[in-house]
Amino acid sequence: MGPMGMPPGPPPDLQKKMRVPPPKHLREVPAYLAKLAGGFFKRWLYLFQLVWETRKWILFVMCTLSILSGFLPIVSALVAKHLINALVSAAGGTLDAGFSVILSLLILTFACTFATRMINSVSNFVTRLASELVTNHIRVKIMDKAKKLDLASFDRPEFYEKLENANREAGHRPVQILKSSFSLVSSIISMVSFVAVLAAVSPWSSVIIILLSLPSAIVNFVYRRKNVLYMRRRSKDRREMDYFSGLMVNKDMVKEIRMLDLGNTLMQKFQTVFKRYFAGLRRLILGEGAWDTGLTALSAAVNCLLFLSIAYQVYGGTLTVGDYTLYTGALNAIASAVAALISTTAGIYEGTLFIDNMIAFMAEPVALKTVSGALPAPQIMQGRGHTLRFEHVSFTYPGAAHEVLSDVNFTLNAGETTVLVGLNGAGKTTLLKLLMRLYDPTGGVIYLDGKDIRTYDLRAYYDLFGIVFQDFGKYALSVRENIAFGDIHRESTPDAIRQAAEAANAEAFINRLPDGYETPLTRMFELNGVELSIGQWQKLAIARAFYSRSDILILDEPTAALDAIAEQEIYSQFDALRKGKTAIFVSHRLSCARTASKILVLQNGRVIEDGTHAELMQAGGEYARLFTVQASRYLSEDSDSLR
Repeated sequence: MGPMGMPPGPPPDLQKKMRVPPPKHLREVPAYLAKLAGGFFKRWLYLFQLVWETRKWILFVMCTLSILSGFLPIVSALVAKHLINALVSAAGGTLDAGFSVILSLLILTFACTFATRMINSVSNFVTRLASELVTNHIRVKIMDKAKKLDLASFDRPEFYEKLENANREAGHRPVQILKSSFSLVSSIISMVSFVAVLAAVSPWSSVIIILLSLPSAIVNFVYRRKNVLYMRRRSKDRREMDYFSGLMVNKDMVKEIRMLDLGNTLMQKFQTVFKRYFAGLRRLILGEGAWDTGLTALSAAVNCLLFLSIAYQVYGGTLTVGDYTLYTGALNAIASAVAALISTTAGIYEGTLFIDNMIAFMAEPVALKTVSGALPAPQIMQGRGHTLRFEHVSFTYPGAAHEVLSDVNFTLNAGETTVLVGLNGAGKTTLLKLLMRLYDPTGGVIYLDGKDIRTYDLRAYYDLFGIVFQDFGKYALSVRENIAFGDIHRESTPDAIRQAAEAANAEAFINRLPDGYETPLTRMFELNGVELSIGQWQKLAIARAFYSRSDILILDEPTAALDAIAEQEIYSQFDALRKGKTAIFVSHRLSCARTASKILVLQNGRVIEDGTHAELMQAGGEYARLFTVQASRYLSEDSDSLR
């Protein structure tokens, strides 16, 4: 089941783990601030590590550009001061050096302008390149982690919280933080430079501006944190909105939605969730906006007074017109740098809180591992029959309250064909998942050839199985690739692919496709892609099983979407394929069980009957009842059709 089908919302314990509790007493404030700062720098360094792993030159280039960008404003301001003084002197007839001084200063002005534009231009395309490279690196890390995770992880809502958040932020957040971090460096360099210049005429002006910025900084940090925590709490709402909007554009659902007139209903549900989600977000935005407006007005009033002070000194002859330009420019630059410093730092802080999502996802533990002991992992002999044994096996899904399987005991001998029979929910598919070690039992042991399956190398164990799942994969790739996925370690040859297709009774419809085995499937990516019927998809899934050179065949409802003739042809092919191999079927069509070596009947997570078709029919138990009911339905339909 995908994220849209999972129970919503992150559990409270995950939210508590991510949140630093606020101080209850004044003496706890230093420790609280230390924890916040420690967490911030830990996440910030993690981000830089990701960029370093991607391409080392990204950090060097962006660092160099930020340093140059930080010094250029003060250089430009000093050149502008001398240029204005020279022009004023020239206008008053007191410029002794001639026009060459003005020309030199103009050249320096245009050089600064050119350098600024070049740095911005280079910074833009470096950022774009870095964005693509870093995003790719992070997505590959997420995919690599996902391929190693246990299937049990996908059953937990909190896992989807981590996965959703990590995927959502991977595309833009890291590069955004990286760019902001280097912008911060530029702002600090510029601010320090202008503070040094302004100190010559008004040392307290810089202090006043910086002190005025403290309330704004506090507001920014408080609301950034509130915003992140709100987004985490409302992850359920975002997933619901994605779910309802996704249904409306899902090509597999559009027919049912149209015929049942569900469009307006689903849109209404989307709007209801959005209103609930937006209500809290609006309060945060308006609250922050009110504080910002008031603090901005106060800052503007103080700046106006500082400007008047400098203008009065020019009026009194203490400063020149060029000095006025330099110092008022310095005031503006310091105010802008402080504002940028606050907003950028708050943005980085908020961004690093979102990086928690990826850190949490990458830290997701892997429980399914080879159990190491004093001896090395036993070797699996492939190309031969294998014996499987369940001994007092029980299983409960993570977070569930009741057992799905309880004290299951049976043996599958080498070369036997076993059919699992039972009503929906009896535990058949779960038993197969345990057999394939997609999960480990919560009780009991499963043995392969007399050894605990947990002692085998996991990859080598998986390679034993050729599988057709009930919810088989439909890959938006070519027909050939869909079949070759049955054994990616095998050299793919046209003859081997064709033989697997013939065995699955798929050759006929494949030959009718526009490009045969190279035909792209689905129109997800290709305009000439072909949409197959569910029965044709199932034949490709069966072809994958034929293509794999496995010792154990697992077939979970392999012919559910096929007609009776195609089903009989497939089972005839399976009879040839499974010779010398251990095969396990799950099917609601009990006709396939008649030729099986063994039938296991499951009910409420227990094996209640075990034997051949003849033995179980003679016993007159649950299997005989199910078989008789199914057979009588077919007989009654035949009788009705003859009347």
